[in-house]
Amino acid sequence: MLCELQIENIAVIKKATIPFENGFNIMTGETGTGKSIVIDSINAVLGERTSRELIRTGCDYAFVSALFYDSRAHITEILESFDLPVEEDGSILVQRRMTQEGRNLCKINGVTVTVSTIKAITKELVNIHGQADNQSLLNADNHRGYLDSLAQNEALLAEYKTAFKAYKEAKKAYDALNTDETEKLRRLDILSYQIDELESAQIAVGETEEITEKLSMLRNAERITAALREAYALLNGSEDGVGASSLAMQATNCLESIEGYTNEYTQLLSGIREAAYNLEAFSEELREVMDSDAFDESQADALEERLDLLSQLRRKYGDTEEEMLTYLERAKQEQQEIELSDETKERLLNEKKQKRAAATELALKLRKSRMAAAAKFRADVSKVLSFLDMPSVSFTIEFTELEGLSSTGLDGVEFFLSANAGEEPKPLSKIASGGELSRIMLAIKSVLAEKDKIDTLIFDEIDTGVSGRAAQKIAIQLKALSKCHQVICITHLAQIAAYGDAHLQIQKFERDGKTFTELKVLDFEGRKQELARILGGLTITDLQLQNAEELLLNAKSENTVDKP
Repeated sequence: MLCELQIENIAVIKKATIPFENGFNIMTGETGTGKSIVIDSINAVLGERTSRELIRTGCDYAFVSALFYDSRAHITEILESFDLPVEEDGSILVQRRMTQEGRNLCKINGVTVTVSTIKAITKELVNIHGQADNQSLLNADNHRGYLDSLAQNEALLAEYKTAFKAYKEAKKAYDALNTDETEKLRRLDILSYQIDELESAQIAVGETEEITEKLSMLRNAERITAALREAYALLNGSEDGVGASSLAMQATNCLESIEGYTNEYTQLLSGIREAAYNLEAFSEELREVMDSDAFDESQADALEERLDLLSQLRRKYGDTEEEMLTYLERAKQEQQEIELSDETKERLLNEKKQKRAAATELALKLRKSRMAAAAKFRADVSKVLSFLDMPSVSFTIEFTELEGLSSTGLDGVEFFLSANAGEEPKPLSKIASGGELSRIMLAIKSVLAEKDKIDTLIFDEIDTGVSGRAAQKIAIQLKALSKCHQVICITHLAQIAAYGDAHLQIQKFERDGKTFTELKVLDFEGRKQELARILGGLTITDLQLQNAEELLLNAKSENTVDKP
């Protein structure tokens, strides 16, 4: 339950602490005193969207804190799933600070969290019902959800949505393959051309780099061959002189001639002999290079053409040889898939049928569950509506089969209503008045209350469009609802306010040229004055006070309030 709400710098509320009790809590006040601001503050601490306009004029920030007590197991599990501390007494402190710069500082039990985390947790703690919810009744798309709530179809609906998603994916794959024959032939022509072009090119990884190096050598062939000839002449000799190879061999012969006289130069002889042989071998290698066609400049044209071809292919199929070869493999695979599309098409068609059958089976289970819930829902809502001064009402639920599977199943669901005896039921959206919508929504909330895990229900002006006897019936129903939920109700009607277990009055006043709102917990005498104000006008008379006291005593005398 919501135990306490602290508000600071929200619109006309400078600072306020609002205590709430278990049971039926009433909030009243003149129009414009700030009742809606309290709701805005609660929405803010529940993680709903806010505007900087909400911050009190002249203030840098606004702050809202809500203290809940809820020790239910599933609330504990939710807190633990977000790694938030669980207090032994079941207390949950939710805080939100908003600045003019648009920044938010949110905390739960002292731990900083995001706004979305606050919203995810508090939606299990509080449900706010306002006039917008009445309008949501006019949208038939929402009616199915009420039946699912009563039938507790959460798990079944989740299972169906998974199956429906699988069916949609299978259908998408089948539809993508099942293209027009002309389009398939056009695509095959393109793929065949691309595959032939890439295969005939016989691309080798790294060949662009090799060709570039080869061309660089050919472009400098004259300089390279001149250097090779000069090196060969220096090693092998020329007409102008003896080469290094011959000189080294002569040096070897000289040392060999004294080898019989001493062994002191054996190692030196061995080194020079090896050098002479190496120089001779290098000289031979230089000759072979000069005699080869490695520097045949006629090769340059062919290499240039190859390089141009690779450049053209890169522009089409990838920046590197690896990417071009990968493109070739993909093209072959796509070609094969299209050529084998009849087999693939049959396989995908079977998959689509299987997935549709699985989803349809779950959709039919949902339908059966919804229809069973609809019978009870119709009877229970009609009973509550009869109690709420709509005895001649006929409330029915119409099922229509959709043309195909949807994200929620096979069923269209819509509420029909006949407010007067003898009239055919018509769609709720076409005939319900504001007062009827308020009572229908209250009836639905009451029927769902036993299934609803949310502890605190807030009703913002549930009395719209009703008065007199109907208002008292709404009060009795809300009182009954407060037996299993904490109920907080903002009302303008004395008949409803009289039934509260606790009564808060919201007042607005001016001081030093500024507007302030304060909240006051009323005792019995205070409640008499407030109810008399609601019943009367500018002046409160003794008769109005007597009427107010009578309302309070009559409400109090009903020791037990049975739920219709």
